[in-house]
Amino acid sequence: MTKVFVNDIEVLVKRGSTALQACEAVGIEIPRFCYHERLSIAGNCRMCLVEVEKTPKPVASCAMPLMDGMKIYTDTPLVKKAREAVLEFLLLNHPLDCPICDQGGECDLQDQAMVFGSDRSRFYETKRSVEDKNCGPLVKTIMTRCIHCTRCVRFSTEIAGVEDLGTTGRGEDTEIGTYVGKTLESELSGNVIDLCPVGALTSKPYAFTSRPWEIRNTNSIDVSDAVGSNTRIDFRGTEILRVLPRFNEDINEEWISDKARFMYDGLKRQRVGSTFQKKSGSQIKPASWKSSLGRVNTLLASTDPSKVSFVVGGTTNTSTLVIMQDFLNKSGISNSVYSNLYQSSTPDLSKDYLFNGTIANIEEADVCLIINTNPRLEATLLNARLRKRYLQGGFDVAYIGSQTDLTFPATHIGTSIHSLNRIAEGKHNFCQILANAKSPLVLIGENDTNSSIASSCILSLSAKIKESLELSGSSVRFSYVHTTVNKVGALDLGLYKKPATISSLQYLLDTDDTSKDSTLQGLGKKGTFWNNLFQTSKRTVLYQGHHGDISAKDANIILPGAAFSEERSVYINIEGRAQNSNRVLKSPDAARENWKILKAIAGSSVQYCTYNELQDRTEKLVPATLNLGNTLPSSVFGTLNSRLIYKSAPSRGPQLLRSKVDNFYTTNVVAKASRTMAECSTTFVRKFNFI
Repeated sequence: MTKVFVNDIEVLVKRGSTALQACEAVGIEIPRFCYHERLSIAGNCRMCLVEVEKTPKPVASCAMPLMDGMKIYTDTPLVKKAREAVLEFLLLNHPLDCPICDQGGECDLQDQAMVFGSDRSRFYETKRSVEDKNCGPLVKTIMTRCIHCTRCVRFSTEIAGVEDLGTTGRGEDTEIGTYVGKTLESELSGNVIDLCPVGALTSKPYAFTSRPWEIRNTNSIDVSDAVGSNTRIDFRGTEILRVLPRFNEDINEEWISDKARFMYDGLKRQRVGSTFQKKSGSQIKPASWKSSLGRVNTLLASTDPSKVSFVVGGTTNTSTLVIMQDFLNKSGISNSVYSNLYQSSTPDLSKDYLFNGTIANIEEADVCLIINTNPRLEATLLNARLRKRYLQGGFDVAYIGSQTDLTFPATHIGTSIHSLNRIAEGKHNFCQILANAKSPLVLIGENDTNSSIASSCILSLSAKIKESLELSGSSVRFSYVHTTVNKVGALDLGLYKKPATISSLQYLLDTDDTSKDSTLQGLGKKGTFWNNLFQTSKRTVLYQGHHGDISAKDANIILPGAAFSEERSVYINIEGRAQNSNRVLKSPDAARENWKILKAIAGSSVQYCTYNELQDRTEKLVPATLNLGNTLPSSVFGTLNSRLIYKSAPSRGPQLLRSKVDNFYTTNVVAKASRTMAECSTTFVRKFNFI
């Protein structure tokens, strides 16, 4: 620890800290533009000037290392005069367009000008003008406002791992851009909007929409992947205007992906706003809730329970799953399945489908082996954490799967199960690196080949790798990476078994995120699940959801449900961390909360009537919900060796290991309905072809 004095107040700080951090430790806020605690130090703006004893002039506190006994002063006349001079220089070329700037009311430059600015300018020359840059459909640029803090440049290079932004010129002629006129191609590009201290970088979809003092906000979480990034949803009236990140050190730090930030416009497009029934032939017409629910109850009562199956989609929240399970148990219906199937048909312990630790714990690993997943597309914030660990040094990464760019160097071992088998048998050069690691991390993704043989191979060979590493004395950690927001919650409730037979009555619960070609294969003898499902002459299909994507196309009855922003709910992320998602707006038209629809169908077969009572029931069935916001200790799940759970499987096979995501911007039904995501898909998407 280092002892220093700030305004004659003694303070102890960690060695290697800066003068700015020492000031913050005693509660003194230092003005800054270029400094950010998660980025490298640039020292560009000089706004953080302080006076240090025995120094001839003020120093930049963000870049000033501490020494024992150093005396720092933040409120002297010299400091005040220096900051006023710096701000005057920053405002020389800055346009006076605050009334039309989207940053107005949230602008750091505005705030500092109120404290250190003058009521008039001494600059009478012509102000500079800078050409705006095209960064794509998400980030709007007005570069004349830029103060050259370089936060955006450092974020792109250090956090996002995309070296698209940089500076050209010197002094007043400095410009920030993409050199050759390319767009900012990163799944995290929207975070530069939050980082920009002025109005140079703003949100293009949000442009000229609202002022910050006109909007209200509600805390929520990101449902576009399984990471569970914390978000804040800003809204006005009956419309969501923007989504911003919330700080959570264990999950997303203070970043969110572009999909989480910008897909909100899909919530008001292509919605199912009324109940529908198929009357005769293929004709479908609007109907009342009373009529539709009555017909659903009649169908359920008149059908043999063994011929009824419930299929659950990837965004269905835990509370809705609980009431569905209770209803099925009381009704004697045993066929229920999660639409995006887990690799194994019988995961016996939570340990065998959880991340088994926190995302923040990635920084403790020294080697990482990635199997059958592309974290950049499937879990963007997880990939950012891997890159953060790489930048700290001493971190070797290898992956098996389709060749891709993870934003950090990684060894590509191969694309097939044969490559995984080489690792399991110790026949690859990377095996020695794994054996020497003290804390190796193995990430296992979801298989997109839909082959039970391939899935068994992956799990069996992974178990063999785990056993070998444990025998060598490594503290190995196996982490499973899912692609849908509440898969862990579904698995906690046992929703992983395939229906044994083709059902005559199918209830589809929010299954719009289900791929037509890659899920639920093998339910029937004639082909995939979807091909069998929509043979409506042989079965009746009931659909409950909010967008009516694939699932509602040939349904006999359609019940409009609420989207994630329109109901209180609990989601469980890949870590097993339960998180609340609060209701933001009322569902449009005749749509209702999903659990209320199921309650109306279940009637007296479930005893609870309010959401609080449903939550009490959820806590009894899902232990994770007892400790909202935190992960349960690993002791809860036991330490059973995976090799005891999964039977041996052929270690060789021709199957390719394929990521489930090839288009980052269209992974869920809300994103598919979003015009912004459609434009991003057109502009940015590069196909990750398999070798």
